[in-house]
Amino acid sequence: MSESFAELFENSVEQQNTKIGALLMGTVVDINREKAIINVGLKSEGFVSLDQFKDAKGELEIAEGDIVEVALESIDDGLGHTLLSREKAKRIKLWQTLEIAMNQKEVVTGIVTGAVKGGLTVDIGVVKAFLPGSLVDTHPVKDFSYLTGQEIEAIVIKMDEVRNNIVISRKAVMQEANSADREALLEGLEQGQEIEGIVKNLADYGAFVDLGGVDGLLHITDISWQRVNHPSEKLTIGDKIIVKILNYDKEKMRVSLGLKQLTASPWDNISDRLPLGKKVLGTVSNLTDYGAFVRIEEGVEGLVHVSEMDWTNANARPSKIVKLGQEVDVVVLDVQESKHRISLSMKQAQENPWEAFEASHNKGDKIGVTVKSITDFGLFVGLPGGIDGLIHLADLAWEKLPADELVSNYSKGQELEVVILNIDAEKERISLGIKQLQEDDFSSYATSNKKGSVVKVTITEVTPRGAVVALADDVTGYLKAGEISEERVEDASTMLKVGDEIEVAIINIDRKTRNVSVSIKAKNSVEEKAAMADYNKQSSSEIEGATLGDLLKKAKK
Repeated sequence: MSESFAELFENSVEQQNTKIGALLMGTVVDINREKAIINVGLKSEGFVSLDQFKDAKGELEIAEGDIVEVALESIDDGLGHTLLSREKAKRIKLWQTLEIAMNQKEVVTGIVTGAVKGGLTVDIGVVKAFLPGSLVDTHPVKDFSYLTGQEIEAIVIKMDEVRNNIVISRKAVMQEANSADREALLEGLEQGQEIEGIVKNLADYGAFVDLGGVDGLLHITDISWQRVNHPSEKLTIGDKIIVKILNYDKEKMRVSLGLKQLTASPWDNISDRLPLGKKVLGTVSNLTDYGAFVRIEEGVEGLVHVSEMDWTNANARPSKIVKLGQEVDVVVLDVQESKHRISLSMKQAQENPWEAFEASHNKGDKIGVTVKSITDFGLFVGLPGGIDGLIHLADLAWEKLPADELVSNYSKGQELEVVILNIDAEKERISLGIKQLQEDDFSSYATSNKKGSVVKVTITEVTPRGAVVALADDVTGYLKAGEISEERVEDASTMLKVGDEIEVAIINIDRKTRNVSVSIKAKNSVEEKAAMADYNKQSSSEIEGATLGDLLKKAKK
């Protein structure tokens, strides 16, 4: 009796029949636009059209995490999918229910849909039954078409599922209704009354209890405050139990019973006892693929989703993180008292390692790390607290090199010193760099040589379109053919040679792409401007009679 719902559910899954047409209990693990994905304990998850879970108004009746009963249609539909059916499950369940009703002489309800030869057709849920004319009433009736469209009560007297044939009797119910003893008992029943009964029969949806000539239904949801997968988990045929009358319909002579209502609900005022954010100690009661159930009070279980189990292992199997019976600290994330649902978190009961790292480290700090994996976009390294940081390819070296060449010097398990570039605890991202440990020759050169500076360079490579020039150690620039002379130059190799030393002006520095553009034309322009400036400083006596050409020659000297 102390077993948790989650334990019982998992045991039942392992014992379920996997033959085509078998009824299976499954958990809704995901819902998309068209289908519900249901885990029924098979190798692959099953699919059911959402239309089979919609009510008469077209509203969806299920939610993620709900446990539903379905019928197995196909283990492999050719695409590796398991196909399930909610409609077939309802039909199978109804047949089972009617069979129990027949064996126990229980009353069933149906709608008369029309007259056929020899009797009436009656819809009982999703199946059709035949009501022979001789069994319509306690006395012979020649015209019984007046019953069409009416709801009637009857007893199932014959069933043949292979032939899809069900025969019912309204007469038997009417005869039973005339029983004096039954009438007397029914007269004494009251809503809220506690009464002793004997468990007469068990069905998937509940238990039938003999109250002394009248049977009452103890629905599965009214047996215990804990979730019950099958009544047999709590009851046995022949048990004497005290039950509470929850509802009594004198006209239809139906009695609804409750067992859990005899004790206070552990869910009453649960929001007061377990406010959001409260940290409590619980026991792992069951493990699933999507998380772990944790019992935090007797009769109260909450779900720790796999994403809330560990800060650094979001995709790990729950069984790799915790074990059945293990005590764990959890934090209350959400409480739905009316639905008896609680969402819990294990990881939020522990220190957030990202926030701890942010609190103890600053941008620019140098730290030691260990390479955990090498990817196409950089290196993942281990940091204190069991978290990872990323060294992007662009932060491995200042030089522009192919990706495979950049990572060729690193291996898994290698210890490195890095610089912290950025910490974002909220997004759980930490950016690191290696190249920042060394001085950047390009940045140094760009800082000391601004746009417009005239510098001396050496030509290292020449093509018809231009030339590569050495500006400094590990720093190069590019001289386009169009920047060699005021006159049009079709082929730079006719004007320049590798090894030549020339003067050029820097016309652009792109720190992002690490490119420097130089020009001979711009250098000449700079010199002309300098000559003009010098000219303007000369006294009138010095420049009298002098030409601009003379001054330019003088400036160049």
